[in-house]
Parts: sequence; C-alpha cells; structure tokens
Amino acid sequence: MKTLLIIDDSPFIAMEIKNIVSERGYEVVGHSRNGEDGIRKYDELRPDYVTIDIIMPGIDGIETAQKIRKIDANAKIVMLSSLCDEETMKELEAADLKNIVEKPIDTNALMGVLDSI
Repeated sequence: MKTLLIIDDSPFIAMEIKNIVSERGYEVVGHSRNGEDGIRKYDELRPDYVTIDIIMPGIDGIETAQKIRKIDANAKIVMLSSLCDEETMKELEAADLKNIVEKPIDTNALMGVLDSI
C-alpha cells in the first residue's frame, strides 16, 4: 500500500484528499496543518508521497518542500494551490517542484499526478 502525508492548513482539503486517495489504495499516514510540523512528520514517517499546500501559516509550501528535499532528495511531492498564476509557477519551477494540482482539487488531476511520479 502506498503511503501519503498531507500538509495543508485546511481540514476540509485534507479530508477531501484522504477520501480521494483512500478509495484508490493509498493510506494517509498523517496530516499536518503547517510546514514545520509537516517536515517533522515527513522525517518521522517517510511516506511514499506528500501533498503540500503552497499558502500556509508559518513557512510556505515551497520552503516546506525544499526542507523535505534536504531530508530526502527523492521525496515525491505534489504541490497544491489555488494560486497557479505566472509568478507562483516561476517560483515552483525555480524550486524544481513540477508536480502541481490546482484547487479546487479534481480527482483525476490529483490521481494522474500521483500515478506519474
């Protein structure tokens, strides 16, 4: 079974992701509502995949992803955002974060990205 950690400040979005991936054979092993806690949980749990919201209190999702990559250079990260404007896309590209799913989350888009990495 593939494992997933969700890092998102929205409990609603976290539940939505959990419902989507659970129906497709993934096990959600944790949920963090901020980047600092998410980094700790990633290091502790070492999930197969992690979804990270870009805009969160404290450190943002891009910095969170970069810190997770320092722990595990091969971390499979999916970024989630309702802000997929040109500036945000440039920041993601500069950080080598290529797997992006827009909010509101489309089931096929999320699963397509997870299945491709």
